[in-house]
Formats: sequence, C-alpha cells, structure tokens
Amino acid sequence: MRQSLPRVPQDRIAVLIGAKGATRRELEVAAGCKSLQIDSTSGDIDVTWPEAGEYDPVKALKLPDVIKAVGRGMAPNRAIQLLQDDWFFEMVDLKEHVGKRSSQQRRIRARIIGSEGKIRKMIEQHTGTEISIYKSTVVLVGEGSGLISARQAIEMLASGSEHGTVIKYLEKERRKSRMEARSLDYIVTKDVSEESEDFADLVPGLAEVSQRRNRRLKAAQVDPEDAEEVSSMMELSEDEEVSWEEE
Repeated sequence: MRQSLPRVPQDRIAVLIGAKGATRRELEVAAGCKSLQIDSTSGDIDVTWPEAGEYDPVKALKLPDVIKAVGRGMAPNRAIQLLQDDWFFEMVDLKEHVGKRSSQQRRIRARIIGSEGKIRKMIEQHTGTEISIYKSTVVLVGEGSGLISARQAIEMLASGSEHGTVIKYLEKERRKSRMEARSLDYIVTKDVSEESEDFADLVPGLAEVSQRRNRRLKAAQVDPEDAEEVSSMMELSEDEEVSWEEE
C-alpha cells in the first residue's frame, strides 16, 4: 500500500534523510514500512507499506505526525517517539495569538524559549514533553496529561502571561498529577465465608462484646413460667458480677 505523507520544508529535507540516508532507514525500521521515498527537491514524501496484517496500523496513522514534527524543527530521534502508542502530537500556531507580524512572532518565541532556554526546558521537565519551536509554530510531543499542560503553558505565554504565572501553573499541575498517581485505582474486597470467619473476628475484642450482648438478649427473653430458665438466667457468668451500695 502506498501513502502520501506531509511535505517538509526545503531546509528540513536533509535532516529527514540524514547522513547517507541513515535517518530515513531508521524511520523505515521504526515504523515497519517497506520504503520511505523523499523527494530532495520538492520535499514530497511517499511511504510504501507491506500487505495488510504485516504492519502495525497504529504506526501507519502516527507516521504523518512524525514527519510533521521533523518538518517543524524537531530532531528525528525525538520525533520518532510519536510511534509509541501513548505519545501524541500537538502544534500551536503563534499567528493565532500575535498575528502575522514577524517581529511579534520573534518576541513570543523568545518568551517561550527564555534566557538560555530555561523556560522551554522547565516546561519539558514539568510535563515530560518534547518541544520544538520553528518559525511561527511550536510543536509538542508527549503523553496525554503532560501534553495538555504543556500546550496550555505555551498558549499562556503566547497570550502574554508572565513567566512566574506559567511556572506556578506547571507546578500546580505536576502536584495534581502526582496526587492522582498515588490515588487508589481500585478497591479489593475480601470475601468472608460463614464457615471460616465471622465479621466480629476481624476486630479484636468485638467477639467477646457480641457474646455478652447475645447473653443479655437471651436472658431478656426468658419465660418466667419456666423455673429452669429463670434459674439459668440468674447464674452469673465469669465476666459478670452484681454490686450494690447504700444511699
């Protein structure tokens, strides 16, 4: 089966092919396709897949996102992680936030990167994502919950939020994620059979209390006409006594 993939910009074609075609071959092996044809002039890409049942259809669906990520500035060895089942692709277009003016786009790119790349690294570390900034786009790849937080952080910066506000948001989301990871995923119930164990046996001392209560209940139901039952009721158990005092 032959499939067309997204075209890559001219300045990213060589990156996608790699030295002596090494990157292209790595992509072919990782995706499980037969061949990846890259037009070095136009940037058009076609992939040929084996017969149905001989390749992973999920990877076939994810390969276009890998090509998009590389085409938008991400290193191939980072973009290739998208072929994992639980990794996904997001792209933020800065033009939607600041318009088409290149000066405004540069300003926002600088805010997202931060001094010596500290802000971008912080977003990646807090969310477990990979981020690439290329011209007017920001590409993010990562797992579900972290990817959502990373996109929100990028959009906050693009909309003018201060670095401190974004950092506080990321720390809050990371704490929330850790709490959710520690939460009880399921409850294990224990079956207690009548023959083996009674509920009272599970609480120390509860069985004795239950026995005394049952004796009192039984005593309260004695037939006063039955002398033997009355006599039995009047007998004290070892743990019972009668006390009295004068007023």
